[in-house]
Amino acid sequence: MVSNADDVLNKYLEENPEMRAEWKKIRKLKNDPRVTRIGQFLRKTSLDELPQLWNVLKGDMSLVGPRPIFEDEIPRYRDEFRLYSEVTPGLTRTGGRFPVGITRPMLNRLSTIVSTFATGRCGLISTF
Repeated sequence: MVSNADDVLNKYLEENPEMRAEWKKIRKLKNDPRVTRIGQFLRKTSLDELPQLWNVLKGDMSLVGPRPIFEDEIPRYRDEFRLYSEVTPGLTRTGGRFPVGITRPMLNRLSTIVSTFATGRCGLISTF
């Protein structure tokens, strides 16, 4: 990411109303102006995920689980946040490299189901 990422994002969203709508809806941009060339290469090759292996080894993340979210996204999840917060964030997740347009709550719901089966806590499935 560029060093002034917040400023770059805010300026880009001000100048591009359609991208602002996309960001507001799913907090993801197809062509994020904050990402450097090196960052684009790391993302394309998924090398940016390697440091998270350390988090899995430390026990802060699981191999399978929902994508971590920002605190300001919590209200978007409404009642589902309780379920989301019961699952450890994961390295291999459903919210990683999917096309723009699929909403994060949809992906996180699927990821919760996958994580539930992976951890053997199938009782959560009944809430869907």
